[in-house]
Amino acid sequence: MNQTSDPSFVPVPSAEPPRPRERRQRVQAAETGMAVLKGLGKLGGRASLTLLASQVGESPAKVHRYLASLMEEGLVSQDAATQQYFLGLEAMLLGLAALRQADPIRLAEPGLVRLREGLEVTCFIAVMGNKGPTIVRFEEPGLPVTVNVRTGSVLSMLWSATGRVFLALQDDARVRALAEAELARAPADLRAQLDPADPIGRLRRQVLEQGCATVRDTNLKGISAVSAPLLNHGGRPCAALTALGATGGFDAAPDGPIARAVRREAEAASVLLGYRAP
Repeated sequence: MNQTSDPSFVPVPSAEPPRPRERRQRVQAAETGMAVLKGLGKLGGRASLTLLASQVGESPAKVHRYLASLMEEGLVSQDAATQQYFLGLEAMLLGLAALRQADPIRLAEPGLVRLREGLEVTCFIAVMGNKGPTIVRFEEPGLPVTVNVRTGSVLSMLWSATGRVFLALQDDARVRALAEAELARAPADLRAQLDPADPIGRLRRQVLEQGCATVRDTNLKGISAVSAPLLNHGGRPCAALTALGATGGFDAAPDGPIARAVRREAEAASVLLGYRAP
């Protein structure tokens, strides 16, 4: 039987894809929802409706509607006592998943290559190992400087720029013990380069003031270096980015172009690791 000639036949409307305008509205709604979520994060993860609306540039009524949807998904919660909104469990789980992928070596490698190519210097990434700062990634320019350090080399805590970065920012008993042991067995000419009253404290303050560590002819004769920290979401150093070169042609000044470039690349990698400057 021809269904179209049957008076009892009722056609079922087929599902139509969203029209372009509907798709745009959905995308805009998603963008606004993400803006609300990111705005809450920028405010420290907790804020009133009025403050959050001001942060994202929308009316409180509109932001409230989006917050209701985010609360249904567990991305946002509300404090019953203060009525403030804060990031929920699902948001924290997403953040933890992202942090697990935040590999400092992988994230700093592009900056390492840019330093090598842009400045034509030897550079490397180091992490804090059991015996001291340990090189884990090493890059050399076309005309490398001859140095006796390579991937796997352990560096001095006191006499290398890399070690001084960890000494200044990773303030724990193990790091300080390594530095004190080095100081105790150092020859007189090396100890004479440090502040006799507070050698370790002075080094730490200097790095914190400069935002990087610099050395000239200390760890390796004829070699200068600049190092800056890669900071994680908690502000702790998880690696150090270091550039080095022959002292005669390497500007190790803390405000020089090499130091600025090293700090810039370290800061960029730190942002990818979740660090936000105060």
